[in-house]
Amino acid sequence: MTEAPAGTAWNTVAGHPFELFFGYRDQAAFASQVQQLVADRFASRMAARDHTLWGPAAEDESAKRLGWVDLSTTSRPLVAEITALRDQLHGQGLTRVVLCGMGGSSLAPEVICGAAGVELDVLDSSDPDFVRTAIDHDLAHTVVVVSSKSGGTVETDSQRRAYEKAFADAGIDARERIVVVTDPGSPLDSSATEAGYRVFRADPSVGGRFSALTAFGLVPSGLAGADIGALLDEAESIRPALAEDSVDNPGLRLGALLGVANLHGVDKLVLCNADAPYAGFGDWAEQLIAESTGKDGKGVLPVIVESPTSPNFSPSSADEVLGSFGPGWLFDDVRTKSGWGVSVDAPLGAQMLLWEVATAVCGAIIGINPFDQPDVESAKAASRGLLEGGGAQPEPVFSDGAVTVYASPGWLGTEVTTVHDAITELLAGLDPTHGYVAVQAYLDRHRDGALAGVRATIAEATERPVTFGWGPRFLHSTGQYHKGGPGTGVYLQVTSQPERDLAVPDRPFTFHEFLIAQAVGDGQVLAEKGRPVLRLHLDSPADLDAVRQALQ
Repeated sequence: MTEAPAGTAWNTVAGHPFELFFGYRDQAAFASQVQQLVADRFASRMAARDHTLWGPAAEDESAKRLGWVDLSTTSRPLVAEITALRDQLHGQGLTRVVLCGMGGSSLAPEVICGAAGVELDVLDSSDPDFVRTAIDHDLAHTVVVVSSKSGGTVETDSQRRAYEKAFADAGIDARERIVVVTDPGSPLDSSATEAGYRVFRADPSVGGRFSALTAFGLVPSGLAGADIGALLDEAESIRPALAEDSVDNPGLRLGALLGVANLHGVDKLVLCNADAPYAGFGDWAEQLIAESTGKDGKGVLPVIVESPTSPNFSPSSADEVLGSFGPGWLFDDVRTKSGWGVSVDAPLGAQMLLWEVATAVCGAIIGINPFDQPDVESAKAASRGLLEGGGAQPEPVFSDGAVTVYASPGWLGTEVTTVHDAITELLAGLDPTHGYVAVQAYLDRHRDGALAGVRATIAEATERPVTFGWGPRFLHSTGQYHKGGPGTGVYLQVTSQPERDLAVPDRPFTFHEFLIAQAVGDGQVLAEKGRPVLRLHLDSPADLDAVRQALQ
């Protein structure tokens, strides 16, 4: 083990362009882990794409997933190409950019454009009302970016088909409006090239959740008007520090804190914005951390809170690391019950690369492969089976006014006949020391956005960590953790009849049928793993107040 220099300050590390502060229950364990990483030359080996760092079982996957470590230089040629296309599109009056993509293909551009203050409409839903609203708005000035690494993502394929039909119905040549980002040689690459679309082929050696600085992050962001060259500059400014075998490497420090805390039973990370100009960063980090670490019964569960005074941040619980991003300081008035916490300040591009490194480091410490997602496909397969008529449709347990209630087997008592009592029984099954609640809303996240407020309501009532995710968006984010991580969650799904359904062109199902199949399929997989699932299905979106009232 490499000895740290005398006088090393373990509670802080700073350099250009970053400053981090750390809190820990066990300084000796934290310091020892950092020093061991330095002795193992973990940072320099990862920067050199050494795929052996995560053990023999991970080598096949990690060998083809380390292209993200130097994207701040390898993605540079994209900047001029994207800028030229943006200027061409603007010259044609095409100033509205819609992104059809899921998971890593949508979350990074969303936060990049939010930070830049430019408009990007992210279409990452199967909800027919959400899809129809996006398509009906300003089609005359719209360019659509279709992003899918595999080329086979059903949500994105369905969205593309809907836009192609809308353009055709409006007498618009889709070849002038659709831009595709995909891996070279994917089915989408072939079909888009044949259709005559502009295709950007991304680096295939980068996994989706690590793809913020590839074409997946840069193309939609650059076309929307974000300064993607500056974003790469920010990432490049921190890259030398992240590749250095030093106890002052911020990526080693952050990854070690998360990993050592996890080994001490502190397996949730509560993230709060601390005056950062990139408010949506938490949603991007949630996907990166949850999908990378949540497997083999292990993992770090990110919990994104609304403010420093929100439940789970203040007050917190003994199994939570408290984390903040941005220049603000939140810990004068907030104390971590677990003793573990971190404050991370850096510009957005640097934050992204820093958290990617830290996530990979944390994965090595807790003993998982951070580059695969073994449990994501199971929910997709269940959904496909339902759409093809091969899966059993669930039977409702009871109805309560405008809400039809479904429950996975084995936990809901037959005497329960109201939505309020069903929710109460679900929450009563929480593990009081490590349990968490996941609220999963398969709805229109713009129209029904107020529902997200139930996260804080449930957290205050239960004094346990609570996450909130919009379906199917979360399936490409925290979905892996819920199925592959520790079996300590309880799951509340909310679905609804739409205002009006929408056909998926040339497919044997509608958007609503697909959305319900996703909810039911994921719920079935969770139930097979012994997780309790409660689904509340509304007669219409106008009945959403019934759910909110039941949670009071």
